[in-house]
Amino acid sequence: MKIISFKICPFVQRVTALLEAKGLAYDVEYISLKDKPDWFLDLSPHGQVPLLITDSGAALFESDAIIEYINEFAGQLQADLGPEERAFDRAWSYAAAKFYLVQCSAMRSANAEVLAERAEKLRKLFIKAEQQLALRDAAGDVSKGQYFKGEHLSQIDIAWLPLLHRAEIIRCHSGYDFLAALPKVKAWQQALMQTGLAEKSVAPDFVQRFGDFYLSEQTFLGGRRECEPTADTACASGACC
Repeated sequence: MKIISFKICPFVQRVTALLEAKGLAYDVEYISLKDKPDWFLDLSPHGQVPLLITDSGAALFESDAIIEYINEFAGQLQADLGPEERAFDRAWSYAAAKFYLVQCSAMRSANAEVLAERAEKLRKLFIKAEQQLALRDAAGDVSKGQYFKGEHLSQIDIAWLPLLHRAEIIRCHSGYDFLAALPKVKAWQQALMQTGLAEKSVAPDFVQRFGDFYLSEQTFLGGRRECEPTADTACASGACC
């Protein structure tokens, strides 16, 4: 199968992270969203990525639909889930995807005031996650290297990976922490980063492309370079480099 992608799109990363987690083979073709090829517009009704071309040649669009397709033909990450748990997974996954563009907007903020306002909207979601993780811990569903639901990687982890990956890059390169004072979310983030899925699910030059757009001179965060990849061990060894 083939994924049609824009290199810094979080919706694409959600799909490729699931393919990586399942060990499925796929190709990627990158396009420019400023100059979309006619063949892509013919296949994608909304002109948006991701677009998945199946082995039979069918073109699937909308990341939620693509995720469902992958799970149907390749199986869920967690087998034998009941209806309630599957609904729980979908709800928390949808919650993450709804905030991808909120995070993108926050990262593009031109000044501190705009960043504070936009980051607060994103932080409300992270606070909800912190509260849910506290409930998990109170129920005793904890293990070392824990993910959102405990020991095993789930659909929720995959959906939240783009948010947490980008938050780590921003922290590393600017010093600004979207997850400040949220210890459980930060522990979850680090557990996900240690899987290697963040790097595997993006292009080799992702961090550079990401920085060119979100850490440029046009953004407030771009002026907060408190660490550089060549000078900071966290950048050099972590998921953001």
